[in-house]
Amino acid sequence: MKYPFHYFRLTFTLLLCFYTAVLFAQPDKGINWAADGNGYYQIYNGSITLVSLPSNERKTIVNSTLLRPQGAPPLEVKSFQLSADGTKVLIYTNSKKVWRYETRGDYWIVDLKSNSLHQLGTDKPASSLMFAKFSPDGNQVAYVSGHNIFVEPASGGSPKALTSDGTDRLINGTFDWVYEEEFDCRDGFRWSPDSKTIAYWQLDARKIRNFLMINNTDSIYPFIIPVEYPKVGEDPSSCKIGIVNVATAATNWLQVPGDAIQHYIPRMNWIPNSNEIILQQLNREQNTSKLFIADAATSNVSPILTETDKAWIDAAEDWKWINNNKEFLWTSEKDGWRHLYSISKDGKKQNLITKGNYDVIESSLVDEKNNKFYFMASPANATQKYLYQTKLDGKGTAEMVTPSILPGTHEYDISPNGLFAKHTYESAEIKPIHEWMRLNTGNPFTMEGSITNQLAAVKPPANKVEFFKIKTEDGVELDGWMKKPDNFDRTKKYPVVFYVYGEPAAQTVTDTYGTGYNFLYYGDMPKDGYVYISIENRGAPAPKGREFRKSIYKNIGTLNIRDQAQAAKQIVNWPFIDKDRVAVWGWSGGGSSTLNLLFQYPEIYKTGVAIAAVGSQLTYDNIYQERYMGSPLKTKEAYIKGSPITYAKNLQGHLLYIHGTGDDNVHYQNAELLINELIKNGKVFQLMSYPNRSHSINEGAGTSEHLAKTYTTFLQQFCPPGGK
Repeated sequence: MKYPFHYFRLTFTLLLCFYTAVLFAQPDKGINWAADGNGYYQIYNGSITLVSLPSNERKTIVNSTLLRPQGAPPLEVKSFQLSADGTKVLIYTNSKKVWRYETRGDYWIVDLKSNSLHQLGTDKPASSLMFAKFSPDGNQVAYVSGHNIFVEPASGGSPKALTSDGTDRLINGTFDWVYEEEFDCRDGFRWSPDSKTIAYWQLDARKIRNFLMINNTDSIYPFIIPVEYPKVGEDPSSCKIGIVNVATAATNWLQVPGDAIQHYIPRMNWIPNSNEIILQQLNREQNTSKLFIADAATSNVSPILTETDKAWIDAAEDWKWINNNKEFLWTSEKDGWRHLYSISKDGKKQNLITKGNYDVIESSLVDEKNNKFYFMASPANATQKYLYQTKLDGKGTAEMVTPSILPGTHEYDISPNGLFAKHTYESAEIKPIHEWMRLNTGNPFTMEGSITNQLAAVKPPANKVEFFKIKTEDGVELDGWMKKPDNFDRTKKYPVVFYVYGEPAAQTVTDTYGTGYNFLYYGDMPKDGYVYISIENRGAPAPKGREFRKSIYKNIGTLNIRDQAQAAKQIVNWPFIDKDRVAVWGWSGGGSSTLNLLFQYPEIYKTGVAIAAVGSQLTYDNIYQERYMGSPLKTKEAYIKGSPITYAKNLQGHLLYIHGTGDDNVHYQNAELLINELIKNGKVFQLMSYPNRSHSINEGAGTSEHLAKTYTTFLQQFCPPGGK
C-alpha cells in the first residue's frame, strides 16, 4: 500500500508515462559505472558504449550490428552488465512484468573476443529467465526460471539445474508476492566470491492461502485469478537460506535460529573475499532485528548484533564493508535519529559515524581511501535533500557539499572511485537539471553544462508553490505546501482541495518538481480557481527524527488523521478559504486517509475522492500492516479503530469511491466491505469500478483518461471551482 502520486499535466500522454513509471516501472538503477569509476556505459544509437570521464569521449563496446540475432529483429536492450574481465556482455531483453516490475525476460551473451552472440536458456519458455548474472570469475552465468536456479557456461553450453524442487509455491532464488511488495525483495540469489557456490533464498508458500480475483469480462464464463497473499494475522511463507555447490548441485541449509515461519530474512549477502554469509533476521512483529554470520562450509550460524525498537525496525540497506572487511556500516535509529555506525565483524565494537540531530536520508559513497563518508541529509528542512560528507572514522562533523545557493532537492550518482558524480537538481519550480562534476572540487566538467548556467535560462513560474509550517493543537509542527489559484484575489474565498497520503511509505511534501500539481485533474486547477494543499503528518518517512516517523505505530487511521484534520481546521479559517467547499483525495494509503478524514471529521471535509483504498486494515498483507500496527494475534483493537469502515456511518458529505476489480495489492474486497457498511447505514455515495484493472488503474484503452475525467467531473460538481 505504497506510492502516492504527484504531478499531472503538460499533456495527458505525459501523465500516463509519469504515474505509470512512478508506480510500476522497473526501478532506475542509476548509472552503469565502469568498474574503475573513470567512465560509464550506456546505450547510444543502438550500440553499447563506454563514456570516459572527464573527457566525455565515447568508445563503442558492442556495435548495434552485433545485437541482431540471425533472422530476427535487433534486441531491444532493457539493461546490460559486463563480466569482471570485460570480455563478455550480458544483455537483458523482452522483459515482462512480475507483479510490479519487469523482472523476467530473455538473456543473451555477447562475446567481445569472438564477436559472437548467443542466447541463454534456449530450452526455457520465452521471457522466463530472471536475475541472470555472471559469476565473479566470469566463466558462468546463473539465473532463475520456473522458481529454480540454473547455471550455464558463459561461453556457451547446456544449462545445469542447481535446484529442481521449485514449483509455483516452493520458490527458489526469488520471492513471493508479499516479500517483493513489502521488503523490496526480488533477486533471490548471490554468487560466492570464489564462484564455486551460490547462496539463495527458498520460500515455502504452499500454506499461503490464495486470494481469488474474478475476471468477468475476458470470457463468457468468469474465471478466477489466484494470488498467494498472506493477510493480516495469517502466517507468512517459511524462509530459509541455502548454499548450493555449483559442481555437485548439492544444497546445505544454514542453521538460522528461530522458527522459519515466524521470522523473516529480508537481507543476505556474502562477506567479500570470504566463505561467510551475513544476514538480517526480523521477528514476525518486525521490532527485533538480529544479524548473523554463517560459515557456508559448515552451515553454522553465529549472532553478532541484536537491536530492538518499541515500534518497528526496517529491512537493512545492503552491507558496505571497510577496514579489510573487518567492519561494516549499519543504519540505526537507536539514538532517536537515523545514523550510520561502523560495526566490527563480531559486533562487539560500534562507532557512530554521523553525529548530530539529523537523519541520514541515504548513503551515497564510502571513500575509505580518503576517510570520507558521503550521504544525503537535510537537517534544517525536511522537504529538501542535500549531499553531506563526514569522516568515516567518526571523528568529524557533517559538512554540506551541495552549494547552499541551490535550495531544493539534489541527487548525486557518484563514481565508485569517488572522483566524479552526476549531480541532479530540482525544486518545486525547477525541472530536474543535471551536470557532470568533479566531486572533490564541486566543479562541472564544462561551464556551459553547469547547473548554474542552465538556471540562467530558467524562467520561474508566475504562480509559485508556497511552502509553510503549521502547528497543531497537539503542539506538533507540520510541513505543508500550497498552490493558489492564478490571479489570486485575497478578498475572495476559494475552494480548497487537500492531497493526502498519510502512511509510512512515502512523503507528499517535498521540494521537488511537480509538487503542487494535481496529475489527476483533467484541466488546469490554478486556472479554474482551486487552492491545492498537502500536509505532511507524523508517520511519514520525513527526515525529522525517529519520534516523528514512528509515533504512528499502532495509530494508522487515528494519529495521522488527527494531524491532518487539526491542520485543516486552521487552514479552513484562513480568510481566502471557503469552508463550505473543502475536498480531500488520495490513492492507496491516501485513499484510506481520505475515507477516514471524510468519516471522522465531516464538519471539516465536505467532499472526498478515495482511490484503491484499504477499507479494513484486517484485509491487507501481513508484513506491511503488522509492521506498523502490531500483531493482530494479540489484539485487533488498533486495526478496527484505524479502519475507515468503522466510521462509515458518519458520512455526511459527498464521496466518490474508485477501485479496480483486478487489484492484487489492495483487493476489491475492500470496496465491497465499505459499500456494505455505507448501504447498511443509509449513506448515499458514488462508485466507479474498473473491471480487471490493477492498483494503478491504467490498463486498457481509455482507462487513464476516463479516470481523470471521472475524478474532475465529481470534484467540480460537489466542490465547485472559482473565487467568490
